Amino acid sequence: MRLPLGRPGSRRRSNPDGSMTLMEHLFELRNRLTMAMLALAAGGVLGFIWWGVHPFGLPSLSELLTGPYCGLPAEARLPTPGGCQLLQTSPFDAFNTRLQVGLAAGAVLTGPLWLYQVWAFITPGMYARERRFGLTFVALASILFAVGAVLAYHVVPAGLSFLVSLGDGTFTVALNAKGYVGFLIIMLLVFGVSFELPLLIVMLNLVGVLSYAKLQSWQRGSIFGLFVFAAVATPGQDPISMLALAIALVVLFELAVLITYLHDRQLARRRAEQGWDDLDPDEASPLDHKVERGAGYDDAT
Repeated sequence: MRLPLGRPGSRRRSNPDGSMTLMEHLFELRNRLTMAMLALAAGGVLGFIWWGVHPFGLPSLSELLTGPYCGLPAEARLPTPGGCQLLQTSPFDAFNTRLQVGLAAGAVLTGPLWLYQVWAFITPGMYARERRFGLTFVALASILFAVGAVLAYHVVPAGLSFLVSLGDGTFTVALNAKGYVGFLIIMLLVFGVSFELPLLIVMLNLVGVLSYAKLQSWQRGSIFGLFVFAAVATPGQDPISMLALAIALVVLFELAVLITYLHDRQLARRRAEQGWDDLDPDEASPLDHKVERGAGYDDAT
């Protein structure tokens, strides 16, 4: 007799293999998504509050947002009573900007919480080795994205200064909140996502899809492609941002190529020790292909 459906967590704890029915998977997905959305909402509230306060002596979120813009020379910006302020062109600009930036900052602050919910839903279907592999991938991807976003934040002032200098004193900069925030967020996303390239290359090499020999043969074309990508991906189209992104990607690409070289050399050494390359293709494999009985195997069946 089939028992009524209970809570997904109790079902997983009762089954050592973590097997679940379709409805239990849907209940589990609903619960995980609910917890993730609550974490994002809580982060949005924290980001909204952070806008005007200095937690632990750190800069406020509004100061971090306007930092690149305020880095422009005072004579290049529109004079305002506050010294350095963005231009509000509609009644809801301030609220929308504060909410948008607060949600983005909250998503970063509560990243471990909602990422854990996603991870907890996926991991029961993985082996222990796959879990460690995936956890390492997520950790490195998060670090690389953060490094790329920090680099973008420090590159934006130089990019803005170059774009402003093209007017040769003819224009006064008065950036509205919507355009400036959109530009800044796109820059952070472009740099952050682009920094995932070396991790992707290493992962493809580890699973045997991309070898060091192929990467070496594609090296010149890959470097040229990275410069083209940087020229197209940067929204400001200024040479400062393009060169910063291109040089960073080339350095990361060369580092990934070095890692693939070390991995392939280790793999070749292991194959030589095991004698895999000396096997005769016409002879049977020396590997043992016998099927082992499972722990719950019943001889009577």
